[in-house]
Amino acid sequence: MALLDDDRLFPIDPSARSLARDLYAQVRNLPILSPHGHTDPRWFAENEAFPDPAQLFVVPDHYVFRMLHSQGVPLEALGVPRADGGATEQDTRKIWRLFAQNFHLFRGTPSRLWIEHSFQDVFGIETRLSAETADEIYDQIAEKLIRPEFRPRALFERFDIEAISTTESALDDLRWHRMIRESGWQGRVITAYRPDAVVDPEFDGFAENVARLGELTGEDTTTWTGYLAAHRARRAFFKSFGATSTDHGHATARTEDLAQDVAARLFDKALRGKCSGEEADMFRGHMLTEMARMSLDDGLVLQIHPGSSRNHSSTVHSQFGRDKGYDIPTRTDYVNALRPLLSAVGERSDLTVIVFTLDETSYARELAPLAGVYPALRLGPPWWFHDSYEGMMRFREQATETAGFYNTVGFNDDTRAFCSIPARHDVARRVDCSFLANLVMTGRLREDEAHELAYDLTYRLAKEAYRL
Repeated sequence: MALLDDDRLFPIDPSARSLARDLYAQVRNLPILSPHGHTDPRWFAENEAFPDPAQLFVVPDHYVFRMLHSQGVPLEALGVPRADGGATEQDTRKIWRLFAQNFHLFRGTPSRLWIEHSFQDVFGIETRLSAETADEIYDQIAEKLIRPEFRPRALFERFDIEAISTTESALDDLRWHRMIRESGWQGRVITAYRPDAVVDPEFDGFAENVARLGELTGEDTTTWTGYLAAHRARRAFFKSFGATSTDHGHATARTEDLAQDVAARLFDKALRGKCSGEEADMFRGHMLTEMARMSLDDGLVLQIHPGSSRNHSSTVHSQFGRDKGYDIPTRTDYVNALRPLLSAVGERSDLTVIVFTLDETSYARELAPLAGVYPALRLGPPWWFHDSYEGMMRFREQATETAGFYNTVGFNDDTRAFCSIPARHDVARRVDCSFLANLVMTGRLREDEAHELAYDLTYRLAKEAYRL
């Protein structure tokens, strides 16, 4: 028996379901554009076999291990590496068995859908994961992982990925991207410029990071003008490896447009570690506007990913480091926060600023009205905690009435879990087709328009917004 229902996520009403099927049939096999994510470029550079099922599905996936941990499973037992050097489980079959024993915890979640889609469509598995089937499924996956057709590049081609963007720090040497280029392989793996470590005064080692930025560029980053010149140089370096975007993961959406002498003094305080929390936030906000101005010069799309309280557990952060499932959404202001940036450059139609949110209450009240009037602004798709049927449907319902479809940018998967990429795009395609079908059935959209929109939402909007 198949793990997946062919009509999953489609409307219950028979007529709407039939139309959703027709729309989906048109877009289900379109190429995948993955313009923002966190897959490891080293996979594609070295093209080595993925090590084992646990390392593929459990150990690196914070969606998975945070759910298990919420029910008392120690992160150490799941093989999650400790930053403090403490011992963790190394027997990947034991990790897999623990995952399988607790797989019922994922009932009703998008993670369950992604995992089972990967099992069935990538590995040909149609057996439910449980304590009883754990070893059988582990062996099936492990046996396939050693085959050439399951190496990263082969899966990239099998998934029909037209382009995928990884995300690297401003200080990254991009060695893996260079190796991909020099290998002659034609898969399009590009980078994105993530400068948080050198624009956030509260980032660990900020002053040292800025000094390193100067070393990489030959600019004097102890001065404000040299610091900005160094960013321009690194952006150009990233563009040379295919970058079409920058990405900024600030705690808030705050922007500022300070006078240059004020910004210079604030930068000097940041380098000396003398910034207050308010001043650090002000500096981050000003740097978003500086980055937007640089985008007018070099054409990189500016992505803002605000609203996450990072590393909420100080204990887990000290033991395991960053990105271990303890990032929690917060209330986020956009109307006042984005005003300085939008006042400076928001009327420019040659600039694209894509804003994401973890605060769904802002969709109809703030984000859709802003994107519905400022030429530079676009809405990113539901992200992270809202990358689900419900999250995507809420987004369309709340944003479309004011921003329309064409002030959004299609879908991106934002994932570290490579095998889940087709699953995530499939969910987005099904949800959008369901939403469009309901608009047709309620007389708000013509059927030919729905077919055109299905293509646009699946493919064209992402290609154009991210300049791919």
